[in-house]
Amino acid sequence: MARELETVLLRSFVAAVREGSISRAATALGHTQPGLSQQLRKLESVVGRPLLHRSSAGVSPTRAGEELLPYAERILSLSAQALAETGRALTGHCGVGLLEDLAASQLPQALADLARLHPGATLEVLSCSNAAMREAYDAGRVQLVLDAVPDIPGPPRWTVRAPLVWAIGPGVDVAADPLPVVLFSNPCSWRTSVLDALERADRRWRVAFESNSLVGVLAAVRAGLGVAALMPANLEPVMICRDPDALPVLPDVEFGLARHPRAEGDPLIDAVESALRRIVGAHAVAG
Repeated sequence: MARELETVLLRSFVAAVREGSISRAATALGHTQPGLSQQLRKLESVVGRPLLHRSSAGVSPTRAGEELLPYAERILSLSAQALAETGRALTGHCGVGLLEDLAASQLPQALADLARLHPGATLEVLSCSNAAMREAYDAGRVQLVLDAVPDIPGPPRWTVRAPLVWAIGPGVDVAADPLPVVLFSNPCSWRTSVLDALERADRRWRVAFESNSLVGVLAAVRAGLGVAALMPANLEPVMICRDPDALPVLPDVEFGLARHPRAEGDPLIDAVESALRRIVGAHAVAG
């Protein structure tokens, strides 16, 4: 019999990872804790590998769980989009401006999935400098811009806070004094707050490498040049910091979505905005 990934099982798994607790996930989904635990065991049986580390402190994903998580989120997102949009053909053009860190996440894939559902629609995703994004926004090439709140070209329609996590290069000693840090070049909306977190923890640091691109920062971390602050979606498994107390807690990042005033009432842009909010909201910080 062919193995299948049921959406109800994937939803239970994603909720458990995001909540960090089976009991909290059960409450969020309206299930009983034993019922949710049974669903998680069934999913692990289908996958054939343990997906969660269980302890008195809660749950965290295993290596297999980390690998499954982005696929689970994409499947759930596509399922929700299909249910919402089936039977409603969307046409036209929608340009979306994304911060590079978001453009490297599952957001572009979610938009591609939406475009596949509506072959009469054209979606364009741009990732460029703040000045170039402002120019594209003012010219009407992009109707939606999702970026750090200080960098969006208009007032935010909605905002979410998302966490940053430490990425550790191979062979990097996190107890080093000073700590080698890989940074995004200025201007970077969270560079200063990351360095402030190190200062508050009385950690001396030195800039080992800096780049204006995510590709450059990831390459430097892979090369073992230091530690960097990244969004969880861009963290590779080998970069995970296994000791939560080794480095100071990083601040959250506040993202906002700006929508061009001339784009109001467009059904395609409404659907794209809903997809963006759903995916970004899945990674938001409860507050």
